[in-house]
Amino acid sequence: MTARTAIVTGGRRGLGRAIAMELAQSGFDVAIADLDRDDDATETIAAVEAAGRQARFIAVDIADLDSHEAVLAAAASLPGPLCTLVNNAGVSSMVRGDMLELSVESFDRSIAVNLRAAFFLTQLFARRLGPADPAGPFRSIVNITSVNAADVLAPTRADYGMSKAAMSMMSRLFALRLAELGIHVYEVRPGIMRTGMTAPSAARYDAFVASGGVPIARWGTPDDVGRAVAMLANGGLGFTTGSAIEVDGGMHLHAV
Repeated sequence: MTARTAIVTGGRRGLGRAIAMELAQSGFDVAIADLDRDDDATETIAAVEAAGRQARFIAVDIADLDSHEAVLAAAASLPGPLCTLVNNAGVSSMVRGDMLELSVESFDRSIAVNLRAAFFLTQLFARRLGPADPAGPFRSIVNITSVNAADVLAPTRADYGMSKAAMSMMSRLFALRLAELGIHVYEVRPGIMRTGMTAPSAARYDAFVASGGVPIARWGTPDDVGRAVAMLANGGLGFTTGSAIEVDGGMHLHAV
């Protein structure tokens, strides 16, 4: 299988780990950008390598725009052509609560990580790739947003929802701008995912699923998201760009 290279931000655990693993299993070497090379990162690197692919880990705070060149350089050190960027790194609100009490610190953190970092890394990635070679591999950017980007309001996490809604608009804008360069842009909107981030709210989400809030009556898993991203990165929707893929068990559907 011809090697290709993908970048996954926030790739050391949770959704990012599943994305990195699915990409590796479908033929990508993976550059993982995340805060710390800890035990979680080591496990993810081992999973990529177990799939027969190479991994590079870059310990960065993706909100630091000066770190982005290092991410691209690490990806360029892998043997295959750089083809895919997955903007997965994200943070939730620092405290769930009344949006009338939302702090400036939490708001700025959500915008810095979820939106600002993704925008400028995408900009740098697109400039690095330039126009497509007609004989070259499929090229894509996949932005991981949330069901809260458009369909489901979460007023107790207003800053998170607004940052993801803006990221959704960003996806469409880049899709329009980059089509002429042969770079496809997609948005993946996860619903209720069983990860470390959702663990503190597990009881509430269990009740929501049991009450019929999710038509496919179960939690989502990181693998559900990973498979969707790999399908997109491999050109499974090659005549599509700017589209949002709902990986939420039908949570966005509204019955009356």
